[in-house]
Amino acid sequence: MADLRVEIDALDRQLMTLLGQRARLIDRAAELKPAEGLPARTTDRVAQVLANARANAAEHGVDPDLAERIWHQLIEAAIAQEEDVMGPDKGRNA
Repeated sequence: MADLRVEIDALDRQLMTLLGQRARLIDRAAELKPAEGLPARTTDRVAQVLANARANAAEHGVDPDLAERIWHQLIEAAIAQEEDVMGPDKGRNA
């Protein structure tokens, strides 16, 4: 069991590395969106990301409902992050 926990902890560190990379990409998106007239929340993109999460989950043997719940939280955090970067006037739908 101890060896398994070491592997899980290592995987958790890798996941945090990936989440950090994702957060940096979200910051970049927040820099680009105003020039394209896009708000932080784009309904079509949210639906697309959730659909991708479900498909990727099924492909990798993960419960798609669980993946969708996790990605929903990631998306909401990303939108909040973008709104912080973009400011209150540019971050929301008009």
